[in-house]
Amino acid sequence: MKRMLDKILVIDLEATCWEGDPPPGQSSEIIEIGLCVLDVATRTRSEPRAILVKPQRSSLSDYCIRLTTLTPEMLAEGITFQEACSLLKDEYLSNQRTWASYGDYDRIAFLKQCETWNIPYPFGRSHINVKNLLAFHFGLQREVNLQQAMAQINLPFEGTLHRGVDDAWNIAAVLSRVLLARNGQT
Repeated sequence: MKRMLDKILVIDLEATCWEGDPPPGQSSEIIEIGLCVLDVATRTRSEPRAILVKPQRSSLSDYCIRLTTLTPEMLAEGITFQEACSLLKDEYLSNQRTWASYGDYDRIAFLKQCETWNIPYPFGRSHINVKNLLAFHFGLQREVNLQQAMAQINLPFEGTLHRGVDDAWNIAAVLSRVLLARNGQT
């Protein structure tokens, strides 16, 4: 399969979570796939998209609702994880394009959930860890969180932290800025 290098799919996941350990019989599962497409040639970001995923094996805790602002009512309108993976492949050609996330959590969470649920992984092998890339680019001694990254490149954080759709939008801005700087542009 030919790899397409025209766009980078910037992904940020939100998953069910608890203040401590999950209740018996529950585990963290993906409930939002935030997506923003970055055009490689122009460095422009597409309108971000929130793909809401109905939890099938866990419930939304009060802590998770406060953290993500996602509610059971919002997720009831969502799709299954399998449908979300198919949507990524069908609408965004995710198995042919490079994708990026801020850190490695999203890649590992996708791999783990796909393996556990016996669902084909929707991406190809090419993944960019923007958190790592930013640290190397600026010669930082350690990786920084997304808000610190935005401050490092003098961009305001837009939206709500821990909403996948807003985080993906901001991650795409960081990636765009690092890619521009690598080309000697500002």
